Amino acid sequence: MNDKVFYTGAAVIALLMIGLSLVWPQGLGVRSPEPFGHEVVLPDVVRAQREKAERDARRKAEQAAERAAKAQAAAEASAASASAQ
Repeated sequence: MNDKVFYTGAAVIALLMIGLSLVWPQGLGVRSPEPFGHEVVLPDVVRAQREKAERDARRKAEQAAERAAKAQAAAEASAASASAQ
């Protein structure tokens, strides 16, 4: 085989492989980051788990605030009844 043909073909194949590596998904199905691939988006399962954790934390904080308000109201009521006597 002629050297000019071989090295030219090898260079073209190398450039094609480099170009392909820039746009091929990386890892296990994860898209390449910008500017070569698509924007990285969290899977629905991960997003749903994070939203559920946020809702649970918010609900627990609201319940704690309600218990604190009830305890304060009870303390004020007992203080008012004690001062009335």
